[in-house]
Amino acid sequence: MATTTEAEINPLDIDPIWTTSRTARQIYALCEVDKDISRLLALAASSISLLTLPQTDSPEDNLPQGEERSEQFVLEVSEYFERLDSIQSAIRSSLAHIRNSRVAPSAIIAPPPGFIPPSLGAGLPTEANSTRSNRGLQEERVERDAWQGILAALTRLKEERDGDAGADAAGSTQHKDERAMQE
Repeated sequence: MATTTEAEINPLDIDPIWTTSRTARQIYALCEVDKDISRLLALAASSISLLTLPQTDSPEDNLPQGEERSEQFVLEVSEYFERLDSIQSAIRSSLAHIRNSRVAPSAIIAPPPGFIPPSLGAGLPTEANSTRSNRGLQEERVERDAWQGILAALTRLKEERDGDAGADAAGSTQHKDERAMQE
């Protein structure tokens, strides 16, 4: 009856990205909870199959018969409740971590149904009346930084052209003066 608890997870089996911070470890633990929930559902299905009458079993079910059936049911129900307990403690731990981190509720509220996340990066609006309300803070920052970069590049380009035009103007004036002296 192997349950996925923090004590049983081999640290060498974990990708190092999941050990970089407490938040990353919590996310990894929640992924393990997700796997435990899958196993929990499989145990529930198996337990229900063991409760059915043996006459209704199909040959491919490979379910035990007689007293073994009751023993198998007890084992699976025990594992079910152990796994259910580990799931609820992991979820409580994650919730305590979220409360302790003081994460803003807006960061963890699920988006409305049918919400399509905006693409990352800067760009022109695709619609004339496109609203910016669907953007997140990071998208706004990326766009701001992109526009600031564009402005800086255009300013440098203008300064270079003005500098070249000034040098050309000074050079052409000098050439005109030399030609006038030669004549």
